[in-house]
Amino acid sequence: MTHLRKMMLEELQRRNYAPNTIKAYVRIIQEFAEYFHRSPDKLGPQHLRQYQAYLFQARKLEAGTVQQAVAALRFFYVKTLKRRYLLDDIPRPKRGRKLPVILSPEEVAQLIGAASNLFHRTMLMTLYSTGVRRAELCRLHVTDIDSQRMMVHIRDGKGGHDRDVPLSATLLDTLRVYWRWMNPRRICFLAR
Repeated sequence: MTHLRKMMLEELQRRNYAPNTIKAYVRIIQEFAEYFHRSPDKLGPQHLRQYQAYLFQARKLEAGTVQQAVAALRFFYVKTLKRRYLLDDIPRPKRGRKLPVILSPEEVAQLIGAASNLFHRTMLMTLYSTGVRRAELCRLHVTDIDSQRMMVHIRDGKGGHDRDVPLSATLLDTLRVYWRWMNPRRICFLAR
């Protein structure tokens, strides 16, 4: 492991960045250095501008992906190397906003009805009704379902935050049928 990589990893860990973010940032800095065949601490503002243009023009990356590269480069130069003057040389690309596709009630019913068994149907209903992410669904404990308060407690969600989401009566009924069928002990949706 190079000295720079070690310094960057220490800075990321000190700030408690998520493991996936750490992995992505290290990969981005490595790709940046490989593009110029030089150590990243030897590269300057003109290299940053050239690399950002390369990401958009040659690699045809979306603005969100380039934004992540910019965030990694900013972190490396500002936090790891302490070069504050480079902030203006790494502008954040403007990102377009798209409205999400919202399914009609009929489409939702058709999607849930297409599930091959109760296990899959209950997972789809939970995802749709609560808006949890896939990883959050996989970590959902039986004790996280609070039928008294009609809430579902989501642990360690995006950004490491916990939150509560409403539990619909329809989902509660389905979860009860599912529980009687699968009898999960701790985690709700463990694949058998």
